[in-house]
Amino acid sequence: MFKSGEYRDLLAHYLFSAALLLLIVVYIVVCHVWGNEIRHTIDETERVAIRSVLYGIAIVLFPVVKLLRHIMIRLNQTMPGGKSAGRRYFFTISASLLLIETVGAFGFLMFILGDGFNTLYIFSVLALLGVYLHMPKIGEYSAIRAALAVKTGS
Repeated sequence: MFKSGEYRDLLAHYLFSAALLLLIVVYIVVCHVWGNEIRHTIDETERVAIRSVLYGIAIVLFPVVKLLRHIMIRLNQTMPGGKSAGRRYFFTISASLLLIETVGAFGFLMFILGDGFNTLYIFSVLALLGVYLHMPKIGEYSAIRAALAVKTGS
């Protein structure tokens, strides 16, 4: 099935994912501890308009990131260059996770603009779901390694 070395190869990838999960938790903790100090309430109509736009961006971001990740994985398998499979896959994971992480930042931004905890939690849960969906997968990494091994003849 999978070699134990593949798990070690993906350690940095998993640590990066864990760091982004921790960042979402930090958003929530900061809002609970220093919520009154960081809030800058703006007009309700402006806040609703901004929230609606951010919800739309979040909805569009999920399939776009999935497509981008798929394209990047295929490029990792076919593009020439001296980078290892691990470095190629780390870039793919980093890009997709950072794009999805912005959804959690939307909740933090809306809280700062005066929205309640409900909006913070909705965006945070969406970001957690996105990070979970885009975590490193050993099967993808193995496919990249295999494709590069065939290309280089090793």
